[in-house]
Amino acid sequence: MGFVFILIIIIAVIMFLAANIRIVPQSYAFVIERLGVYYGTWGAGLHVKIPIVDHITRKVLLKEQVADFAPQPVITKDNVTMTIDSVLYFRVVDPKLYAYGVENPIMAMENLTATTLRNIIGDMTLDETLTSRERVNAQMLATLDVATDPWGIKLSRCELKNIVPPQAIKESMEKEAKAERDKRAAILTAEGEKKSMILTAEGKKESAVLDAEAKKQAMILEAEAFKEKTVKEAEGRAEAIRQVQEATAEGLRMIKEANVDQNVLQLKSLEAFAHAADGKATKIIIPSEIQGLAGLAAGIHAVASGTDNGSNCDPAPKA
Repeated sequence: MGFVFILIIIIAVIMFLAANIRIVPQSYAFVIERLGVYYGTWGAGLHVKIPIVDHITRKVLLKEQVADFAPQPVITKDNVTMTIDSVLYFRVVDPKLYAYGVENPIMAMENLTATTLRNIIGDMTLDETLTSRERVNAQMLATLDVATDPWGIKLSRCELKNIVPPQAIKESMEKEAKAERDKRAAILTAEGEKKSMILTAEGKKESAVLDAEAKKQAMILEAEAFKEKTVKEAEGRAEAIRQVQEATAEGLRMIKEANVDQNVLQLKSLEAFAHAADGKATKIIIPSEIQGLAGLAAGIHAVASGTDNGSNCDPAPKA
């Protein structure tokens, strides 16, 4: 009997310990009441509670949580009713306040979010509401964070997930957006055509400038070529004149060196007159100093040509 009694006692102790030993998981906290009064908060680890005396009143999750609330109808400053869907990111920082601060913290935050959102949107127009999400988020976060401090809750973020205006407003906004897109498209098209015309005009201008420059260069080259040609022709004429002068001078020098007498010179003069007549002249005036030789020269010319037609030579009057 003694052994059985001891065994029963051991089993009872084990059952007692199993019933009163608690292991608190990581990221959790247990709020403990002793005799109905707050006693303490258990963190992660092994804990033993006193039966009947101690009672775990709430298990609190310490991780960051997300509260996605139902869409709320709000009215803007310009009397437009829209539906806004919001979401909160929060974390419990004081399990005691979370357990005793408010009956239902999540419901309390939802109601507080709805009233805060209505107050903020009520001071804004429709356009401001649609374009100022960051401003609304910041104001809501600042207001809700202060209001939830007595509940042991710390808000990290507050976001407007969706803003749904009335159907008529949506259609007007779509038409306005389409008109704005058409306007931008028309502006871009006009700017493109303008740039194209400018580029075309600049191209024509550059082409005209290049054509004028080419004509100018061609005229310059032509003038230079004509100048060179004229210079060469002038040099050729000068060289020809020089050579004639040199030949004449050489002939005179040779005549001078040959000691030609006066009769030979007169005879050469007659030959020159004979060539001048060339059988066509009907009257030739001969200087008086060579009259004596004129008849002889005329006879020689007539015999040589075989056409004695009775032409006469008038002697030049004597001075």
